[in-house]
Amino acid sequence: MLHQLNTQQREAVKYLDGPLLVLAGAGSGKTSVITQKIIYLIQQCGYQAREIAAITFTNKAAKEMQERVSQGLDKENSKGLTIATFHSLGMQIMRQEAAHLGYKAQFSILDAADSYKILADILATTDKALLRRLQWQISQWKNAFISPDQASANATEEGLVAAAKLYQRYQQTLKAYQAVDFDDLIKLPVELFEQNREVLNKWQNKLKYLLIDEYQDTNQCQYRLVKLLTGPEARFTAVGDDDQAIYGWRGADVENLNQLTQDYPRLKVIKLEQNYRSTARILKAANHVIANNPKLFEKKLWSEHGIGDVIQISAAQDEEHEAESVVMKLMAHKFENRTQYGDYAILYRGNHQARVLEQHLRNHKIPYTISGGQSFFDKAEIKDIVSYLRLIYNEDDDPAFIRAATTPKKGIGNTTLERLGDYAKQHQLSLFAAAFEGGLQSELGGRQLEDLLTFCRFIQRIQERASKDPAAEVLQQMLEAIQYEAFLYDSEEPRQAEIKWKNVSEFIQWLCRKATDEDGQERDLLSLTQMVALMSMLEDKNDSELDSVKLSTLHAAKGLEYGHVFLVGVEEGILPHRESIEHDKVEEERRLMYVGITRAKKSLNISWCQKRKRAGEVEICEASRFLAEMPADDVRHFGGNATQNQEESKASGKARLAQIKAMLSRTLIPILNS
Repeated sequence: MLHQLNTQQREAVKYLDGPLLVLAGAGSGKTSVITQKIIYLIQQCGYQAREIAAITFTNKAAKEMQERVSQGLDKENSKGLTIATFHSLGMQIMRQEAAHLGYKAQFSILDAADSYKILADILATTDKALLRRLQWQISQWKNAFISPDQASANATEEGLVAAAKLYQRYQQTLKAYQAVDFDDLIKLPVELFEQNREVLNKWQNKLKYLLIDEYQDTNQCQYRLVKLLTGPEARFTAVGDDDQAIYGWRGADVENLNQLTQDYPRLKVIKLEQNYRSTARILKAANHVIANNPKLFEKKLWSEHGIGDVIQISAAQDEEHEAESVVMKLMAHKFENRTQYGDYAILYRGNHQARVLEQHLRNHKIPYTISGGQSFFDKAEIKDIVSYLRLIYNEDDDPAFIRAATTPKKGIGNTTLERLGDYAKQHQLSLFAAAFEGGLQSELGGRQLEDLLTFCRFIQRIQERASKDPAAEVLQQMLEAIQYEAFLYDSEEPRQAEIKWKNVSEFIQWLCRKATDEDGQERDLLSLTQMVALMSMLEDKNDSELDSVKLSTLHAAKGLEYGHVFLVGVEEGILPHRESIEHDKVEEERRLMYVGITRAKKSLNISWCQKRKRAGEVEICEASRFLAEMPADDVRHFGGNATQNQEESKASGKARLAQIKAMLSRTLIPILNS
């Protein structure tokens, strides 16, 4: 299939003489390069599938890559191939090497909510803003590969000294629970590889070629993991785009691209500049804007899709007027061009901007979906069931124990849990282990002890079955035993209970499907549990299948494309964001603008507000500096103080009106005459 690739793409696929960096501009076919290279390595270069790993940042990207590879390789040749997120790969390493890190193989993976609760318990506070800041700081330290001791040694401000102490206690608590958080899934394997040469050699021999997607989004910890795994031979292809580095706020370091050139003097750089997505005008605008950033590597996108429509920039009176204008333009464009709702996206800098847009879409009965809404796995009813799975997998997982023991109610109240917790703390035991201690049993009353032991023995019985009986059978019987459906209908309004039970049923069905692997072998329940911790949503829940307008933040839209894009709120203080201006981080905001522009395939509408309500006060706004950076010949300004192109605007409006009238005539006259 190499003949379907352009010259640069083919060169990137075939290059194997050393480390390779593929600078892949927006819409330049980077996924094709990665998937074709995997096929090429196996079919032409003698690699076994099990010796190759392709690393992505999202489950969705990994799934798409897997599907594309399966089109070019049969099952036999692709057996053992690793296509996974960084966190999934880290989990595989930790699961196999847990003993070297002082963990048992059945360690638990805590999500952000669990981590937040642990921090709240340690500090004995409910100050949400403080806890979120501390959670973010600990994550930043881990991503930068800074240990609690290093954090303490480097801390100079009083707040950071306190945060470093909290970091130490947080890690000790996780270890006691035999649990890790998401950041640990990468940090701990790096620590292991740096401290244990034998284990490192084993993994370097196991994975002989790495392909890394979205390299500009890697943090320091991920960079070290890749460097360790690829070793001195540096058999890897890194694919990235410095112009799309928009995740600095969560620890990503665009300098990792530059670091490659320093760490690997033999690094080959191939640029993919032909864009297969957008028209020439859209790409010209994107190139003009991003040219105002200092460049690690020079590149310029181009396309064979024709010049395309003029880019429209509209000044709205306020956010209500902006939302109304966007919806009206969208409806008119859809009517004129006979498109689908799914061809349109409305993109914005922050989630708060969606509310007024939703109102106007609902008013006109336009179907829409919001990207980045609540994850299926964040729903309370799903987390309830997952807490049982986590506890069955690892009885030392105290957060899971507390949730499972109290949902549904089993007679285990706060008094029992407090006594259990105190005893467990004094004797350095998990809550589950403490329940079977004679010392605790003598403290608890007859009914309290009976209820506690009934629950713990139930978990033990499920554990025994979880490693040998079919997962579907165990799951169904577990649900019946805890009477979760009855619990929902007892504690919720009937309609809400019905929705929640439907979600639980869907989750169980999904798990049962996952219980059968690609080779038709049945997986047991234990082997499913850690996979669940890394999933962010059901794989078959795909919003793109719905004919609806997509509402999304610019960050969530990265990697996606839409026929027609409305980019709203492009003002100073929003894009670029106020904090980025204050902290001199406008370059990343400009890259975010570049990402927004390059999502559009055929048309791009940009809008900004002349005034906007903030905290109940009306503020005067000014257009984003990024709008002045766009090529004047390719944009048309509407509204506000824009005097240029007014005659053209009027003519354009009249022409559009005439076109709509003509279309109505063609549609209605035959109907009226029939």
